[in-house]
Amino acid sequence: MRYFIVDDDRASRVMLKQIIEDSSLGTVIGEARNGEDAIPQILMTQPEFVLIDLLMPKLDGIATVEHLIQNRFEGQFIMISQVVNKEMVGEAYEQGIDFFIHKPINRIEVENVLRKTTEQFRLKNSLLVIRQSLTNIEISEQKNHKATSRDHIQSILNDMGIVGEIGSEDIIAIIETLLAHQHKIAPLPPLKELYEEIAAVTKTTPDDILKESKAIEQRVRRTILAAMINLANLGVVDYTNSEFEYYAPRYFDFKEIRQLMKQIEDHGNRKAKVNIKKFIQVLYSDILTKIN
Repeated sequence: MRYFIVDDDRASRVMLKQIIEDSSLGTVIGEARNGEDAIPQILMTQPEFVLIDLLMPKLDGIATVEHLIQNRFEGQFIMISQVVNKEMVGEAYEQGIDFFIHKPINRIEVENVLRKTTEQFRLKNSLLVIRQSLTNIEISEQKNHKATSRDHIQSILNDMGIVGEIGSEDIIAIIETLLAHQHKIAPLPPLKELYEEIAAVTKTTPDDILKESKAIEQRVRRTILAAMINLANLGVVDYTNSEFEYYAPRYFDFKEIRQLMKQIEDHGNRKAKVNIKKFIQVLYSDILTKIN
C-alpha cells in the first residue's frame, strides 16, 4: 500500500512513517504539513491511503478531504485527531472517513487500523475485479448471441401487437416450416398443406389432423385480423406512425385497413377481409432477409 501523510506536526509524520515502514505495511510516498500543500501532490501521486490530521492551519482535514473528493480522488482517508468532538467526528464520517487514529500516536493502534484498512481496500478491489469480469462475460455473450428466426418473427409480431395472440405460435410454426424446407418466396406451397404439416406434429389420425388444420387456419385468421385492427387504430391516431407506415400497406390489403380505420372512427363493428397468404408470404420474405 502507498500512503501520504498530512500533518502539521513533524514529529507525528516521522512516527507514522516509521511505524508504516517498520511494520511492512507499505510505503510513504509523500508528506505535507497542511492541506493546501497536500492537495496537488495527492492528486498527482494518487496514493491508496491518505493519513490526514483533523486540525491544521490554512486548510483543515475535513476541508482537504472534501476538496480531494470533488477532484475525483478515489483513495481512502484515515483521520488523525486528538480532539474528541462528536460533531467534528460526525462531519468526518459524512465526508467518507471510515477510520480514526488518535493522538498521542500509539504504535499498536496505528498498526491495527492500517491492517484493517488494507483488508478493506483489497476486498473492495477484489469485488471490483469480480464485477468487471462478470460484465465482460455478459458483454461477450451479448456479442456472440445471434438472433434466431423465432426471435425475428416474434419481433415483427410484437410490432403489430399480436405476439401474445393464440395464433402467433401457429404463424411462427408456419414460417419455421417454410425455413426448414428452404422454400422459395414464390410460389409458396398451398396453405392447406402447411396447416396439415403443422397439425401432424401433435395429431396422428387423419380426422384429428384435418380438425386441427382447420383450427390452425381460424387461429391464424383471427390473429392477423387483430394485427389489422391494431394497425388501423395506430393509423387513426397517427397516420405517420412508423409501424403503421411500414406494415399496413406491405402485409395487408390497404383498402381493408382504410375500411377498418373508418369503422373505428364511426365506432362501428371491426370487420375486414383477411388475406392470410399475403401476410405469410411477406413475413417469410422479411425473415429470409433478416437471417441472411
